[in-house]
Amino acid sequence: MSHTERLPRNRTYLMCPPEHFTVDYVINPWMDTTVPVDAALAVKQWQLLHDTLTDLGHAVHVLDARPGLPDMVYAANGAFSVDGTVYGARFKHPQRSAEAAAHQLFYAGGPWTFADPVHVNEGEGDFAYLPGAYGGLILAGHGFRTEPAAHVEAQEVLGRPVISLKLVDPAFYHLDTALAALDDRHITYYPEAFSAMSQRVLRQLFPDAVIADRSDAEAFGLNLVSDGHHVILNTEATAMADKVRAAGYTPVHVELSELKRGGGSVKCAVAELRP
Repeated sequence: MSHTERLPRNRTYLMCPPEHFTVDYVINPWMDTTVPVDAALAVKQWQLLHDTLTDLGHAVHVLDARPGLPDMVYAANGAFSVDGTVYGARFKHPQRSAEAAAHQLFYAGGPWTFADPVHVNEGEGDFAYLPGAYGGLILAGHGFRTEPAAHVEAQEVLGRPVISLKLVDPAFYHLDTALAALDDRHITYYPEAFSAMSQRVLRQLFPDAVIADRSDAEAFGLNLVSDGHHVILNTEATAMADKVRAAGYTPVHVELSELKRGGGSVKCAVAELRP
């Protein structure tokens, strides 16, 4: 694929403002209750991300934040949609369980077919869709937050082949901290976040992937959003920006230091809607 083919495609996204964002509990290695969140700064940084997406021509829907659900800002975890069908989330941790109903209510107001899940899964946190790869392929992570049985369930609901990938490093507890779609056919990932056999599968399916290292992953450089040309990632991920630039994409930096305190960055805050 030549660099001249790195063309953007207009997307539709869902975000939720961090109006109630704080770190009051620990459910991943990045959370630290002893370090206070700057709430005003979190809102300012979130707004910058929102405006960056809209300035690039994308539509952004906003889900109302709810008191008592500080992690709702990580909107990617609430569901996973493909071609108008939405596979809902069922959160592992009780602190986040009520988020699933808030997302379901949003989809009830639109032209969606919603499937309420039986198995634990955390939406786009552990699912990635590549419509141009192998006729439409879903990559799915398990090991920390999503049950392998949810991958089978998602395949039946969405009618797309699902490739199960085992995550093995607690620091990268969701697929979207270790792997990202750069466009409809190409990915970037950090190999050591996956089991040896999952690494083998990824090498076979995506021999031209952009390979990240641990420093990239720890900078949340893989927790990115791409429209096929512009790759939006946090300002700390400078080396990752160099890698995607070398592959022909245009990196766009957004500062999200406050959201990282909860264990997320750009992708965690943005769900893609695929009507």
